[in-house]
Amino acid sequence: MIYAIASGKGGTGKTTMTASLATLWESPLTTVDLDVEEPNLHLFLKPRELQTASAYIEVPEADDDKCTGCRSCADLCQFKAITVMAGTLLIFPEMCHGCGGCLAICPENALTPGRRELGEIISGKTEHSDFVMGRLRIGEAMSPPLMRKVMSGIDISDERDILIDSPPGVSCPAVSAVMNADCIVLVTEPTPFGFHDFKLAWEAFSPLEKPIGAVINRSGIGDRQVQTFCLEKNIPIWAEIPYNRDIAEAYSRGEVPVTSVTALEPTFRDLIRQMKQAAIEVKHA
Repeated sequence: MIYAIASGKGGTGKTTMTASLATLWESPLTTVDLDVEEPNLHLFLKPRELQTASAYIEVPEADDDKCTGCRSCADLCQFKAITVMAGTLLIFPEMCHGCGGCLAICPENALTPGRRELGEIISGKTEHSDFVMGRLRIGEAMSPPLMRKVMSGIDISDERDILIDSPPGVSCPAVSAVMNADCIVLVTEPTPFGFHDFKLAWEAFSPLEKPIGAVINRSGIGDRQVQTFCLEKNIPIWAEIPYNRDIAEAYSRGEVPVTSVTALEPTFRDLIRQMKQAAIEVKHA
């Protein structure tokens, strides 16, 4: 089963939530940090035996002697990564999504596959799970291709669960992270910004028709708009984590909250139970 931990905005506690879940997860687990623009799950889980591999995306390279300027490739590309100007073929590798359509459609075989570095994939082991993360190359604008590369190298089987720390927000990277999940956990906080972005996340993810549950972090510091909205939309609240200075201090030391504040353990174990139950119910529906 694939479980995605997501949030409408940054700073809600999504990563520390993922770290706590990974620490208590009992079945075989691979923990994945797909927040490739700024991964930080490793700061809490502290993986060892690290292996790093560069990740690339296929981009076209042109043979000017073969190109006739027919524009078949340019007309096909939806991302304007390739065009013809004054009879000259121009390729913009940084805009290419690597679909390969231009290579297939060129009648003169004037395009050949090249590659552009996206970033790196880092894998290792933590005390409780296997660990994989992606880190986008500085200056690279597109994270979904690297996210797909990260996921493509993970063994997805019924014997092993996958726990994803998703990018925050509701943009393309966030949707890409939850697209293949069996269950989505939306982490939010009871503040005006938290509630506003929680609504955006629910509107973005609910059309995917996957089980979604809410976790309210720092519960008690604001109002009850999140609870009211969940009641109206029939969104189950799987856990509420109260504001606690001890949790904040553990976070600042780079510690997993559930190991430092042991009173949280029953809440997180119950959260895991509800996540697994929701995913199983949908799978066998």
